Amino acid sequence: MKIYISLDMEGIAGTFNWKQEDKDRQSVKKQITNQVEWVIKGIKESSKNSSIEEIVIADSHSGGDNLHYDITEIDDRIHIISGYPRPQYMMPALDESYDLIFFVGYHAGVGTSYASMDHTYSGSRVHKIWINDIPMNEALINSAYAAYYNIPVALVIGDKALEKELMVENAMPWVKYVCTKEALSRYSAKLKPIGQVKKETIEAVKNVLNSDIDNFSIYQFKTPVKLTIEFQTSAMADVAALMPGTKRLDGRTLEFTHEDYKILFDALMALITLSSTVN
Repeated sequence: MKIYISLDMEGIAGTFNWKQEDKDRQSVKKQITNQVEWVIKGIKESSKNSSIEEIVIADSHSGGDNLHYDITEIDDRIHIISGYPRPQYMMPALDESYDLIFFVGYHAGVGTSYASMDHTYSGSRVHKIWINDIPMNEALINSAYAAYYNIPVALVIGDKALEKELMVENAMPWVKYVCTKEALSRYSAKLKPIGQVKKETIEAVKNVLNSDIDNFSIYQFKTPVKLTIEFQTSAMADVAALMPGTKRLDGRTLEFTHEDYKILFDALMALITLSSTVN
């Protein structure tokens, strides 16, 4: 059995503002490490621990340099994916060999009210993303990529706003969700105590792994799949529109449609990367 963990920062317990990384990055990295260690502890205490051969953690916040290599010392099964640029950014090196996916430190989509550091893939580039006319967050986009390989997302750890988007709005009702905080604004949050998040994380992981994995579903879109992306400026759209297959809808908005979700997912990564070449 193999577990794939996609790791972000904005939904981690203890974080509330990107400026924390500027003022005390080591503290933020410690909070990220704590959250990962609790997940690993839950795995070790689960009934399926002995059958798990590999745990891959994709360090997927910013430049992919948040999780120290030393994390592999706590369990010989851990492999980390670090650094940027890389293909599929938050979901690199994923294939059919994995059985379950955990999203750790995830957050609500761009424009969500009372959401901790809300954005969708790029806070400075992307104003809004829709797929098949449905407003997107990173969890939904990445879950559909996992579905391409028929792998369910079983656990999500993040803020209250994302929980509402996934659970209350019934997008992914099968997932086990651990809420780390409730945002009062984009850069303020009521943070749960460390001990409570630790306990809930360990129990959630055990609950997932003690369950029948066939109980977890996959999140898929009907084909053909239509991506609509609105950039922050028309200059960003100017550059992104150079990619073949795109359709310009207005000054800031492009559309890309394809039958194959993997191609569409890669196209999204390419469009955002292209947009980063201009201010």
